[in-house]
This record gives sequence, C-alpha cells and structure tokens, in this order.
Amino acid sequence: MITRILRYAILLAVLAGLAGGGLLLLGRSDGRTPPKAGHAEEEGHGGGDKVEIGAAKLAATGIEIADAAPGVLRDSLLLNGIIQPNQETLVQITPRFPGVVRDIRKRIGDTVSKGDLLATVESNQSLTTYELKAPINGTIIDRQASLGEYASEQKAAFIVADLSTVWVDFSVYRRDFSRVKVGDTVIVDPEDGGSPIETKIAYVSPIGTSDTQSALARAIVPNKDIRLRPGLFVTGRLLLSAKPVDVAVKASALQTLENRTVVFVRNGEVFEAREVEIGDRDAEQVEVLFGLMPGERYAAKNSFVIKAEIAKGAASHEH
Repeated sequence: MITRILRYAILLAVLAGLAGGGLLLLGRSDGRTPPKAGHAEEEGHGGGDKVEIGAAKLAATGIEIADAAPGVLRDSLLLNGIIQPNQETLVQITPRFPGVVRDIRKRIGDTVSKGDLLATVESNQSLTTYELKAPINGTIIDRQASLGEYASEQKAAFIVADLSTVWVDFSVYRRDFSRVKVGDTVIVDPEDGGSPIETKIAYVSPIGTSDTQSALARAIVPNKDIRLRPGLFVTGRLLLSAKPVDVAVKASALQTLENRTVVFVRNGEVFEAREVEIGDRDAEQVEVLFGLMPGERYAAKNSFVIKAEIAKGAASHEH
C-alpha cells in the first residue's frame, strides 16, 4: 500500500515538472494560451488570417467587393484640360439692322429648337419689327440683348451652342509631344460619379503657348445628358499601350501582412488573407500571376479595414 502511494506521488511530481518546463503542451499548437472556457471569440474577429465582417459593418466601413477577372493593363499619360463649346456647332445671332429690342422670348440656359423665336427688334431705318430666330437646335449660352436696349449689327445678341458634343482642350508639355498623336484614345472622367467617357484626340496643335510652354491637344467628346459643362477643368487619361492579363485586381486591394502581399478573399461573411504573386500593373489595376482565380470575390476598396480587424483579432488572442 505504501509502495503504491509512493509511486503515485512520484508520477504526479514528474508530470508537474514536465508541465513547468514547457514540455507538456495543451490546447493551441501555436503556443498561445487557449481561450478560457465559456469565453467565445468576439464578433468580427476570426482566427489566424481570417476575419468575419457582417453586411452592416461592410456597408459602414465602405469596403467595396469586386470579382477577380481578366483585365487590360494600360500604359497611359494623364492630361489636364478645360471643357469648351464645340465651335463648329456654335452660332452667334446678330441683328440684321440696328434698332431697339421690343420683345425678349429666351434667356441664358434655355434650350431652343431651330426656328424658335428669340427676340424682336424694331429697325431704326424702317421702324418695322423683325424677328431673331434660333438657326440650330441647342442651348443659349450667352445673351447681350435686353428689352428696350439698342441692338447693333456689330454685336451678337444671342449665342446658341449645340452641347451634344464639346471640345476638351488638353495641355501637353514638350517632354510628351512625341507621345500624343491624332487618333489616340483618351478616357475623360467627368468626376460626377458616372462612367468615364472614351473618345479620340482629333487635333494636335503645331504651335506652342509661350506662357505655359505647352501645346494643345483637342478631343471632341460626346456629351450625353450634359455631363461636361464648358468652363470646367477636367482630366483625361491618354492610352498609349494595352496588355491583356488573365487575372487582374484593383491596386487598392493589395495589402502587406507579415511581409506577404495579400488580397482579402471573401467567402460568405468571412474574409481570408490570400497570398498572391503579382506581375505588371498600371495606375488602377494589378496583374495576379498566382494565388487568385477568376470569379473569386475580394475586397477591392478600403481593404486596410480588414487588415486592421485581423490585427485586432491577433492582439486579443495574445492576452
């Protein structure tokens, strides 16, 4: 009986020594202290390189989800420009005879059709009235005639412009003269939340401007719904070359996690850090050579929020 008790005591001592020396591992294989019983992981935090983010939090943080897909990487040149009325579809309406304006029918900003009455003028010579009519469909962008005022044939009373197309005049600096040619594709962004507008360079000036040391390159741009308003500045991206790739993601999707380049792939409400090998890139997209398949959904915008959530989850496990 004494011998049995002695053996049991020795066994307990040996087990206690092993546990104290760190050789007895219980719970997590990564050496971290396992969660205490009865304490589940907080909502929004996952283990390892994963994190759960529900729909409400997804919307609140502005995380944008996109599909990995084939894409086209473009070498491009960013140009600054100003929107102008298309001078080929702009008409100045000038009185035929000097006289007094007796009636005004249209104001600046009004849309007119060809033949619409704009004003009537009483001729100083005959004392009879004649009509000023719109010669084209368009928008009145200027009016220099007022009721009761003298109207001269030397000054336009109205200017009507067809704004269904506009000119965008870009400034090209001398270092880029050789890169910009008539027929090149340029992407114009109206910066109104809608899709960019693709068009062509229609004219490159052979003459430079002394004060800016630049030359003009002009694009004739379709202006459906009057998205481009004359007088405003705009940017255009001139496309110089294009390379198709099998899988591309937005550049804003890439993050660095433990010295790895990762994309956060979504599966249900769980985002997982997926290590990727990247290839070429342009200003907006990056080629993915390995690690991501077409059709997989990923965090394309505000992906740094997911990185922060994973970091918070890792920190909470260490305490």
